[in-house]
Amino acid sequence: MDEFDDSDLPEPSLKNIIDQESLQWVFVGGKGGVGKTTTSCCLGVQLAKYRKKVLIVSTDPAHNLSDAFCQKVGREPTPIMGFDNLDAMEIDANDDMEKMQQKMADSTGAASEEESGISSLMNELTASIPGIDEAMSFSELMKQVQSLDYDVVVFDTAPTGHTLRLLSFPTILERALGKVLELKDRFGGLIGQATAMFGGGSPGQMQEMLLGRLEETRVVINKVNDAFQDPELTTFVCVCIPEFLSIYETERLVQELSKFGIDSHNIVVNQVLFPEKDAEELGEWLEQNKAGLPKEAQEICSKMMARKKMQDKYIGQCFDLYGDDFNVTLMPLLDWEVRGVDKLKEFSVNLIDPVDLEG
Repeated sequence: MDEFDDSDLPEPSLKNIIDQESLQWVFVGGKGGVGKTTTSCCLGVQLAKYRKKVLIVSTDPAHNLSDAFCQKVGREPTPIMGFDNLDAMEIDANDDMEKMQQKMADSTGAASEEESGISSLMNELTASIPGIDEAMSFSELMKQVQSLDYDVVVFDTAPTGHTLRLLSFPTILERALGKVLELKDRFGGLIGQATAMFGGGSPGQMQEMLLGRLEETRVVINKVNDAFQDPELTTFVCVCIPEFLSIYETERLVQELSKFGIDSHNIVVNQVLFPEKDAEELGEWLEQNKAGLPKEAQEICSKMMARKKMQDKYIGQCFDLYGDDFNVTLMPLLDWEVRGVDKLKEFSVNLIDPVDLEG
């Protein structure tokens, strides 16, 4: 890496997240396979040292929390062994949506024919507006998580595209419900009649109940949206590896987060070869000692040096792009897998205790 003065740059660690006690929602995201789950778990482990109750939630359909902690993590908050204040849970938006609809039907269907009609039409609406099913599921998740009374929730999200859709849900749903509510003055009678077709009751009653249900949903979504866009409550940690595609994806993610008004000022770069060493210094050492090494060792060292030079180039680009405004944390490539509580605890220290780039 080129020499640079890092004295005025933001600290290269996630200590700022630990220190910001007002934070309630921390999203961790990035391209597939860059170490989001490991970063989420390590951040949760560190937060558990300073907060009373911490929850890690996986919204990735391909759940990995169970693998990371080496214990079964379910759909309800599961206590993590070795902690008395750290829980984890894995959710599935589509499956949760079906359960939510069933719950709505159970709680309202038996009450009256009018309510049954409302539930039927709500189901039709959720099937017809793209993304609304996951959006409503997510709003239910947020309500559930809020009721559980955790100090901070870390979201281990799905790969970038899915995550961006997740974060845009409040906006999508707000627009969709806004449109429906706009139509009530123009097609009020028609909405009432359409609702009545799905169940008993007069069109007037049905219209009022449907609009009441939609307004109730919109209030929840607005609350979620406001929380997401408040940097005191929510932040997003971008995770990448020092390769072109991953850095490119991170740039896209940062721009999209900015568009949604979501705070993001932390980037974690995983799988870094010898983050404290410079490729040129290693190259000089290799040149001096290459002759004394067996041929196979020379090939291994040459391959490692090629990878190190490539990584340094992209790490340099990362600091050029984000170094002035973002906390860029370099996490070392290890000789062992980060699985189980002990290994996560050990590795998580690197998130808080920054690598000395001058070392």
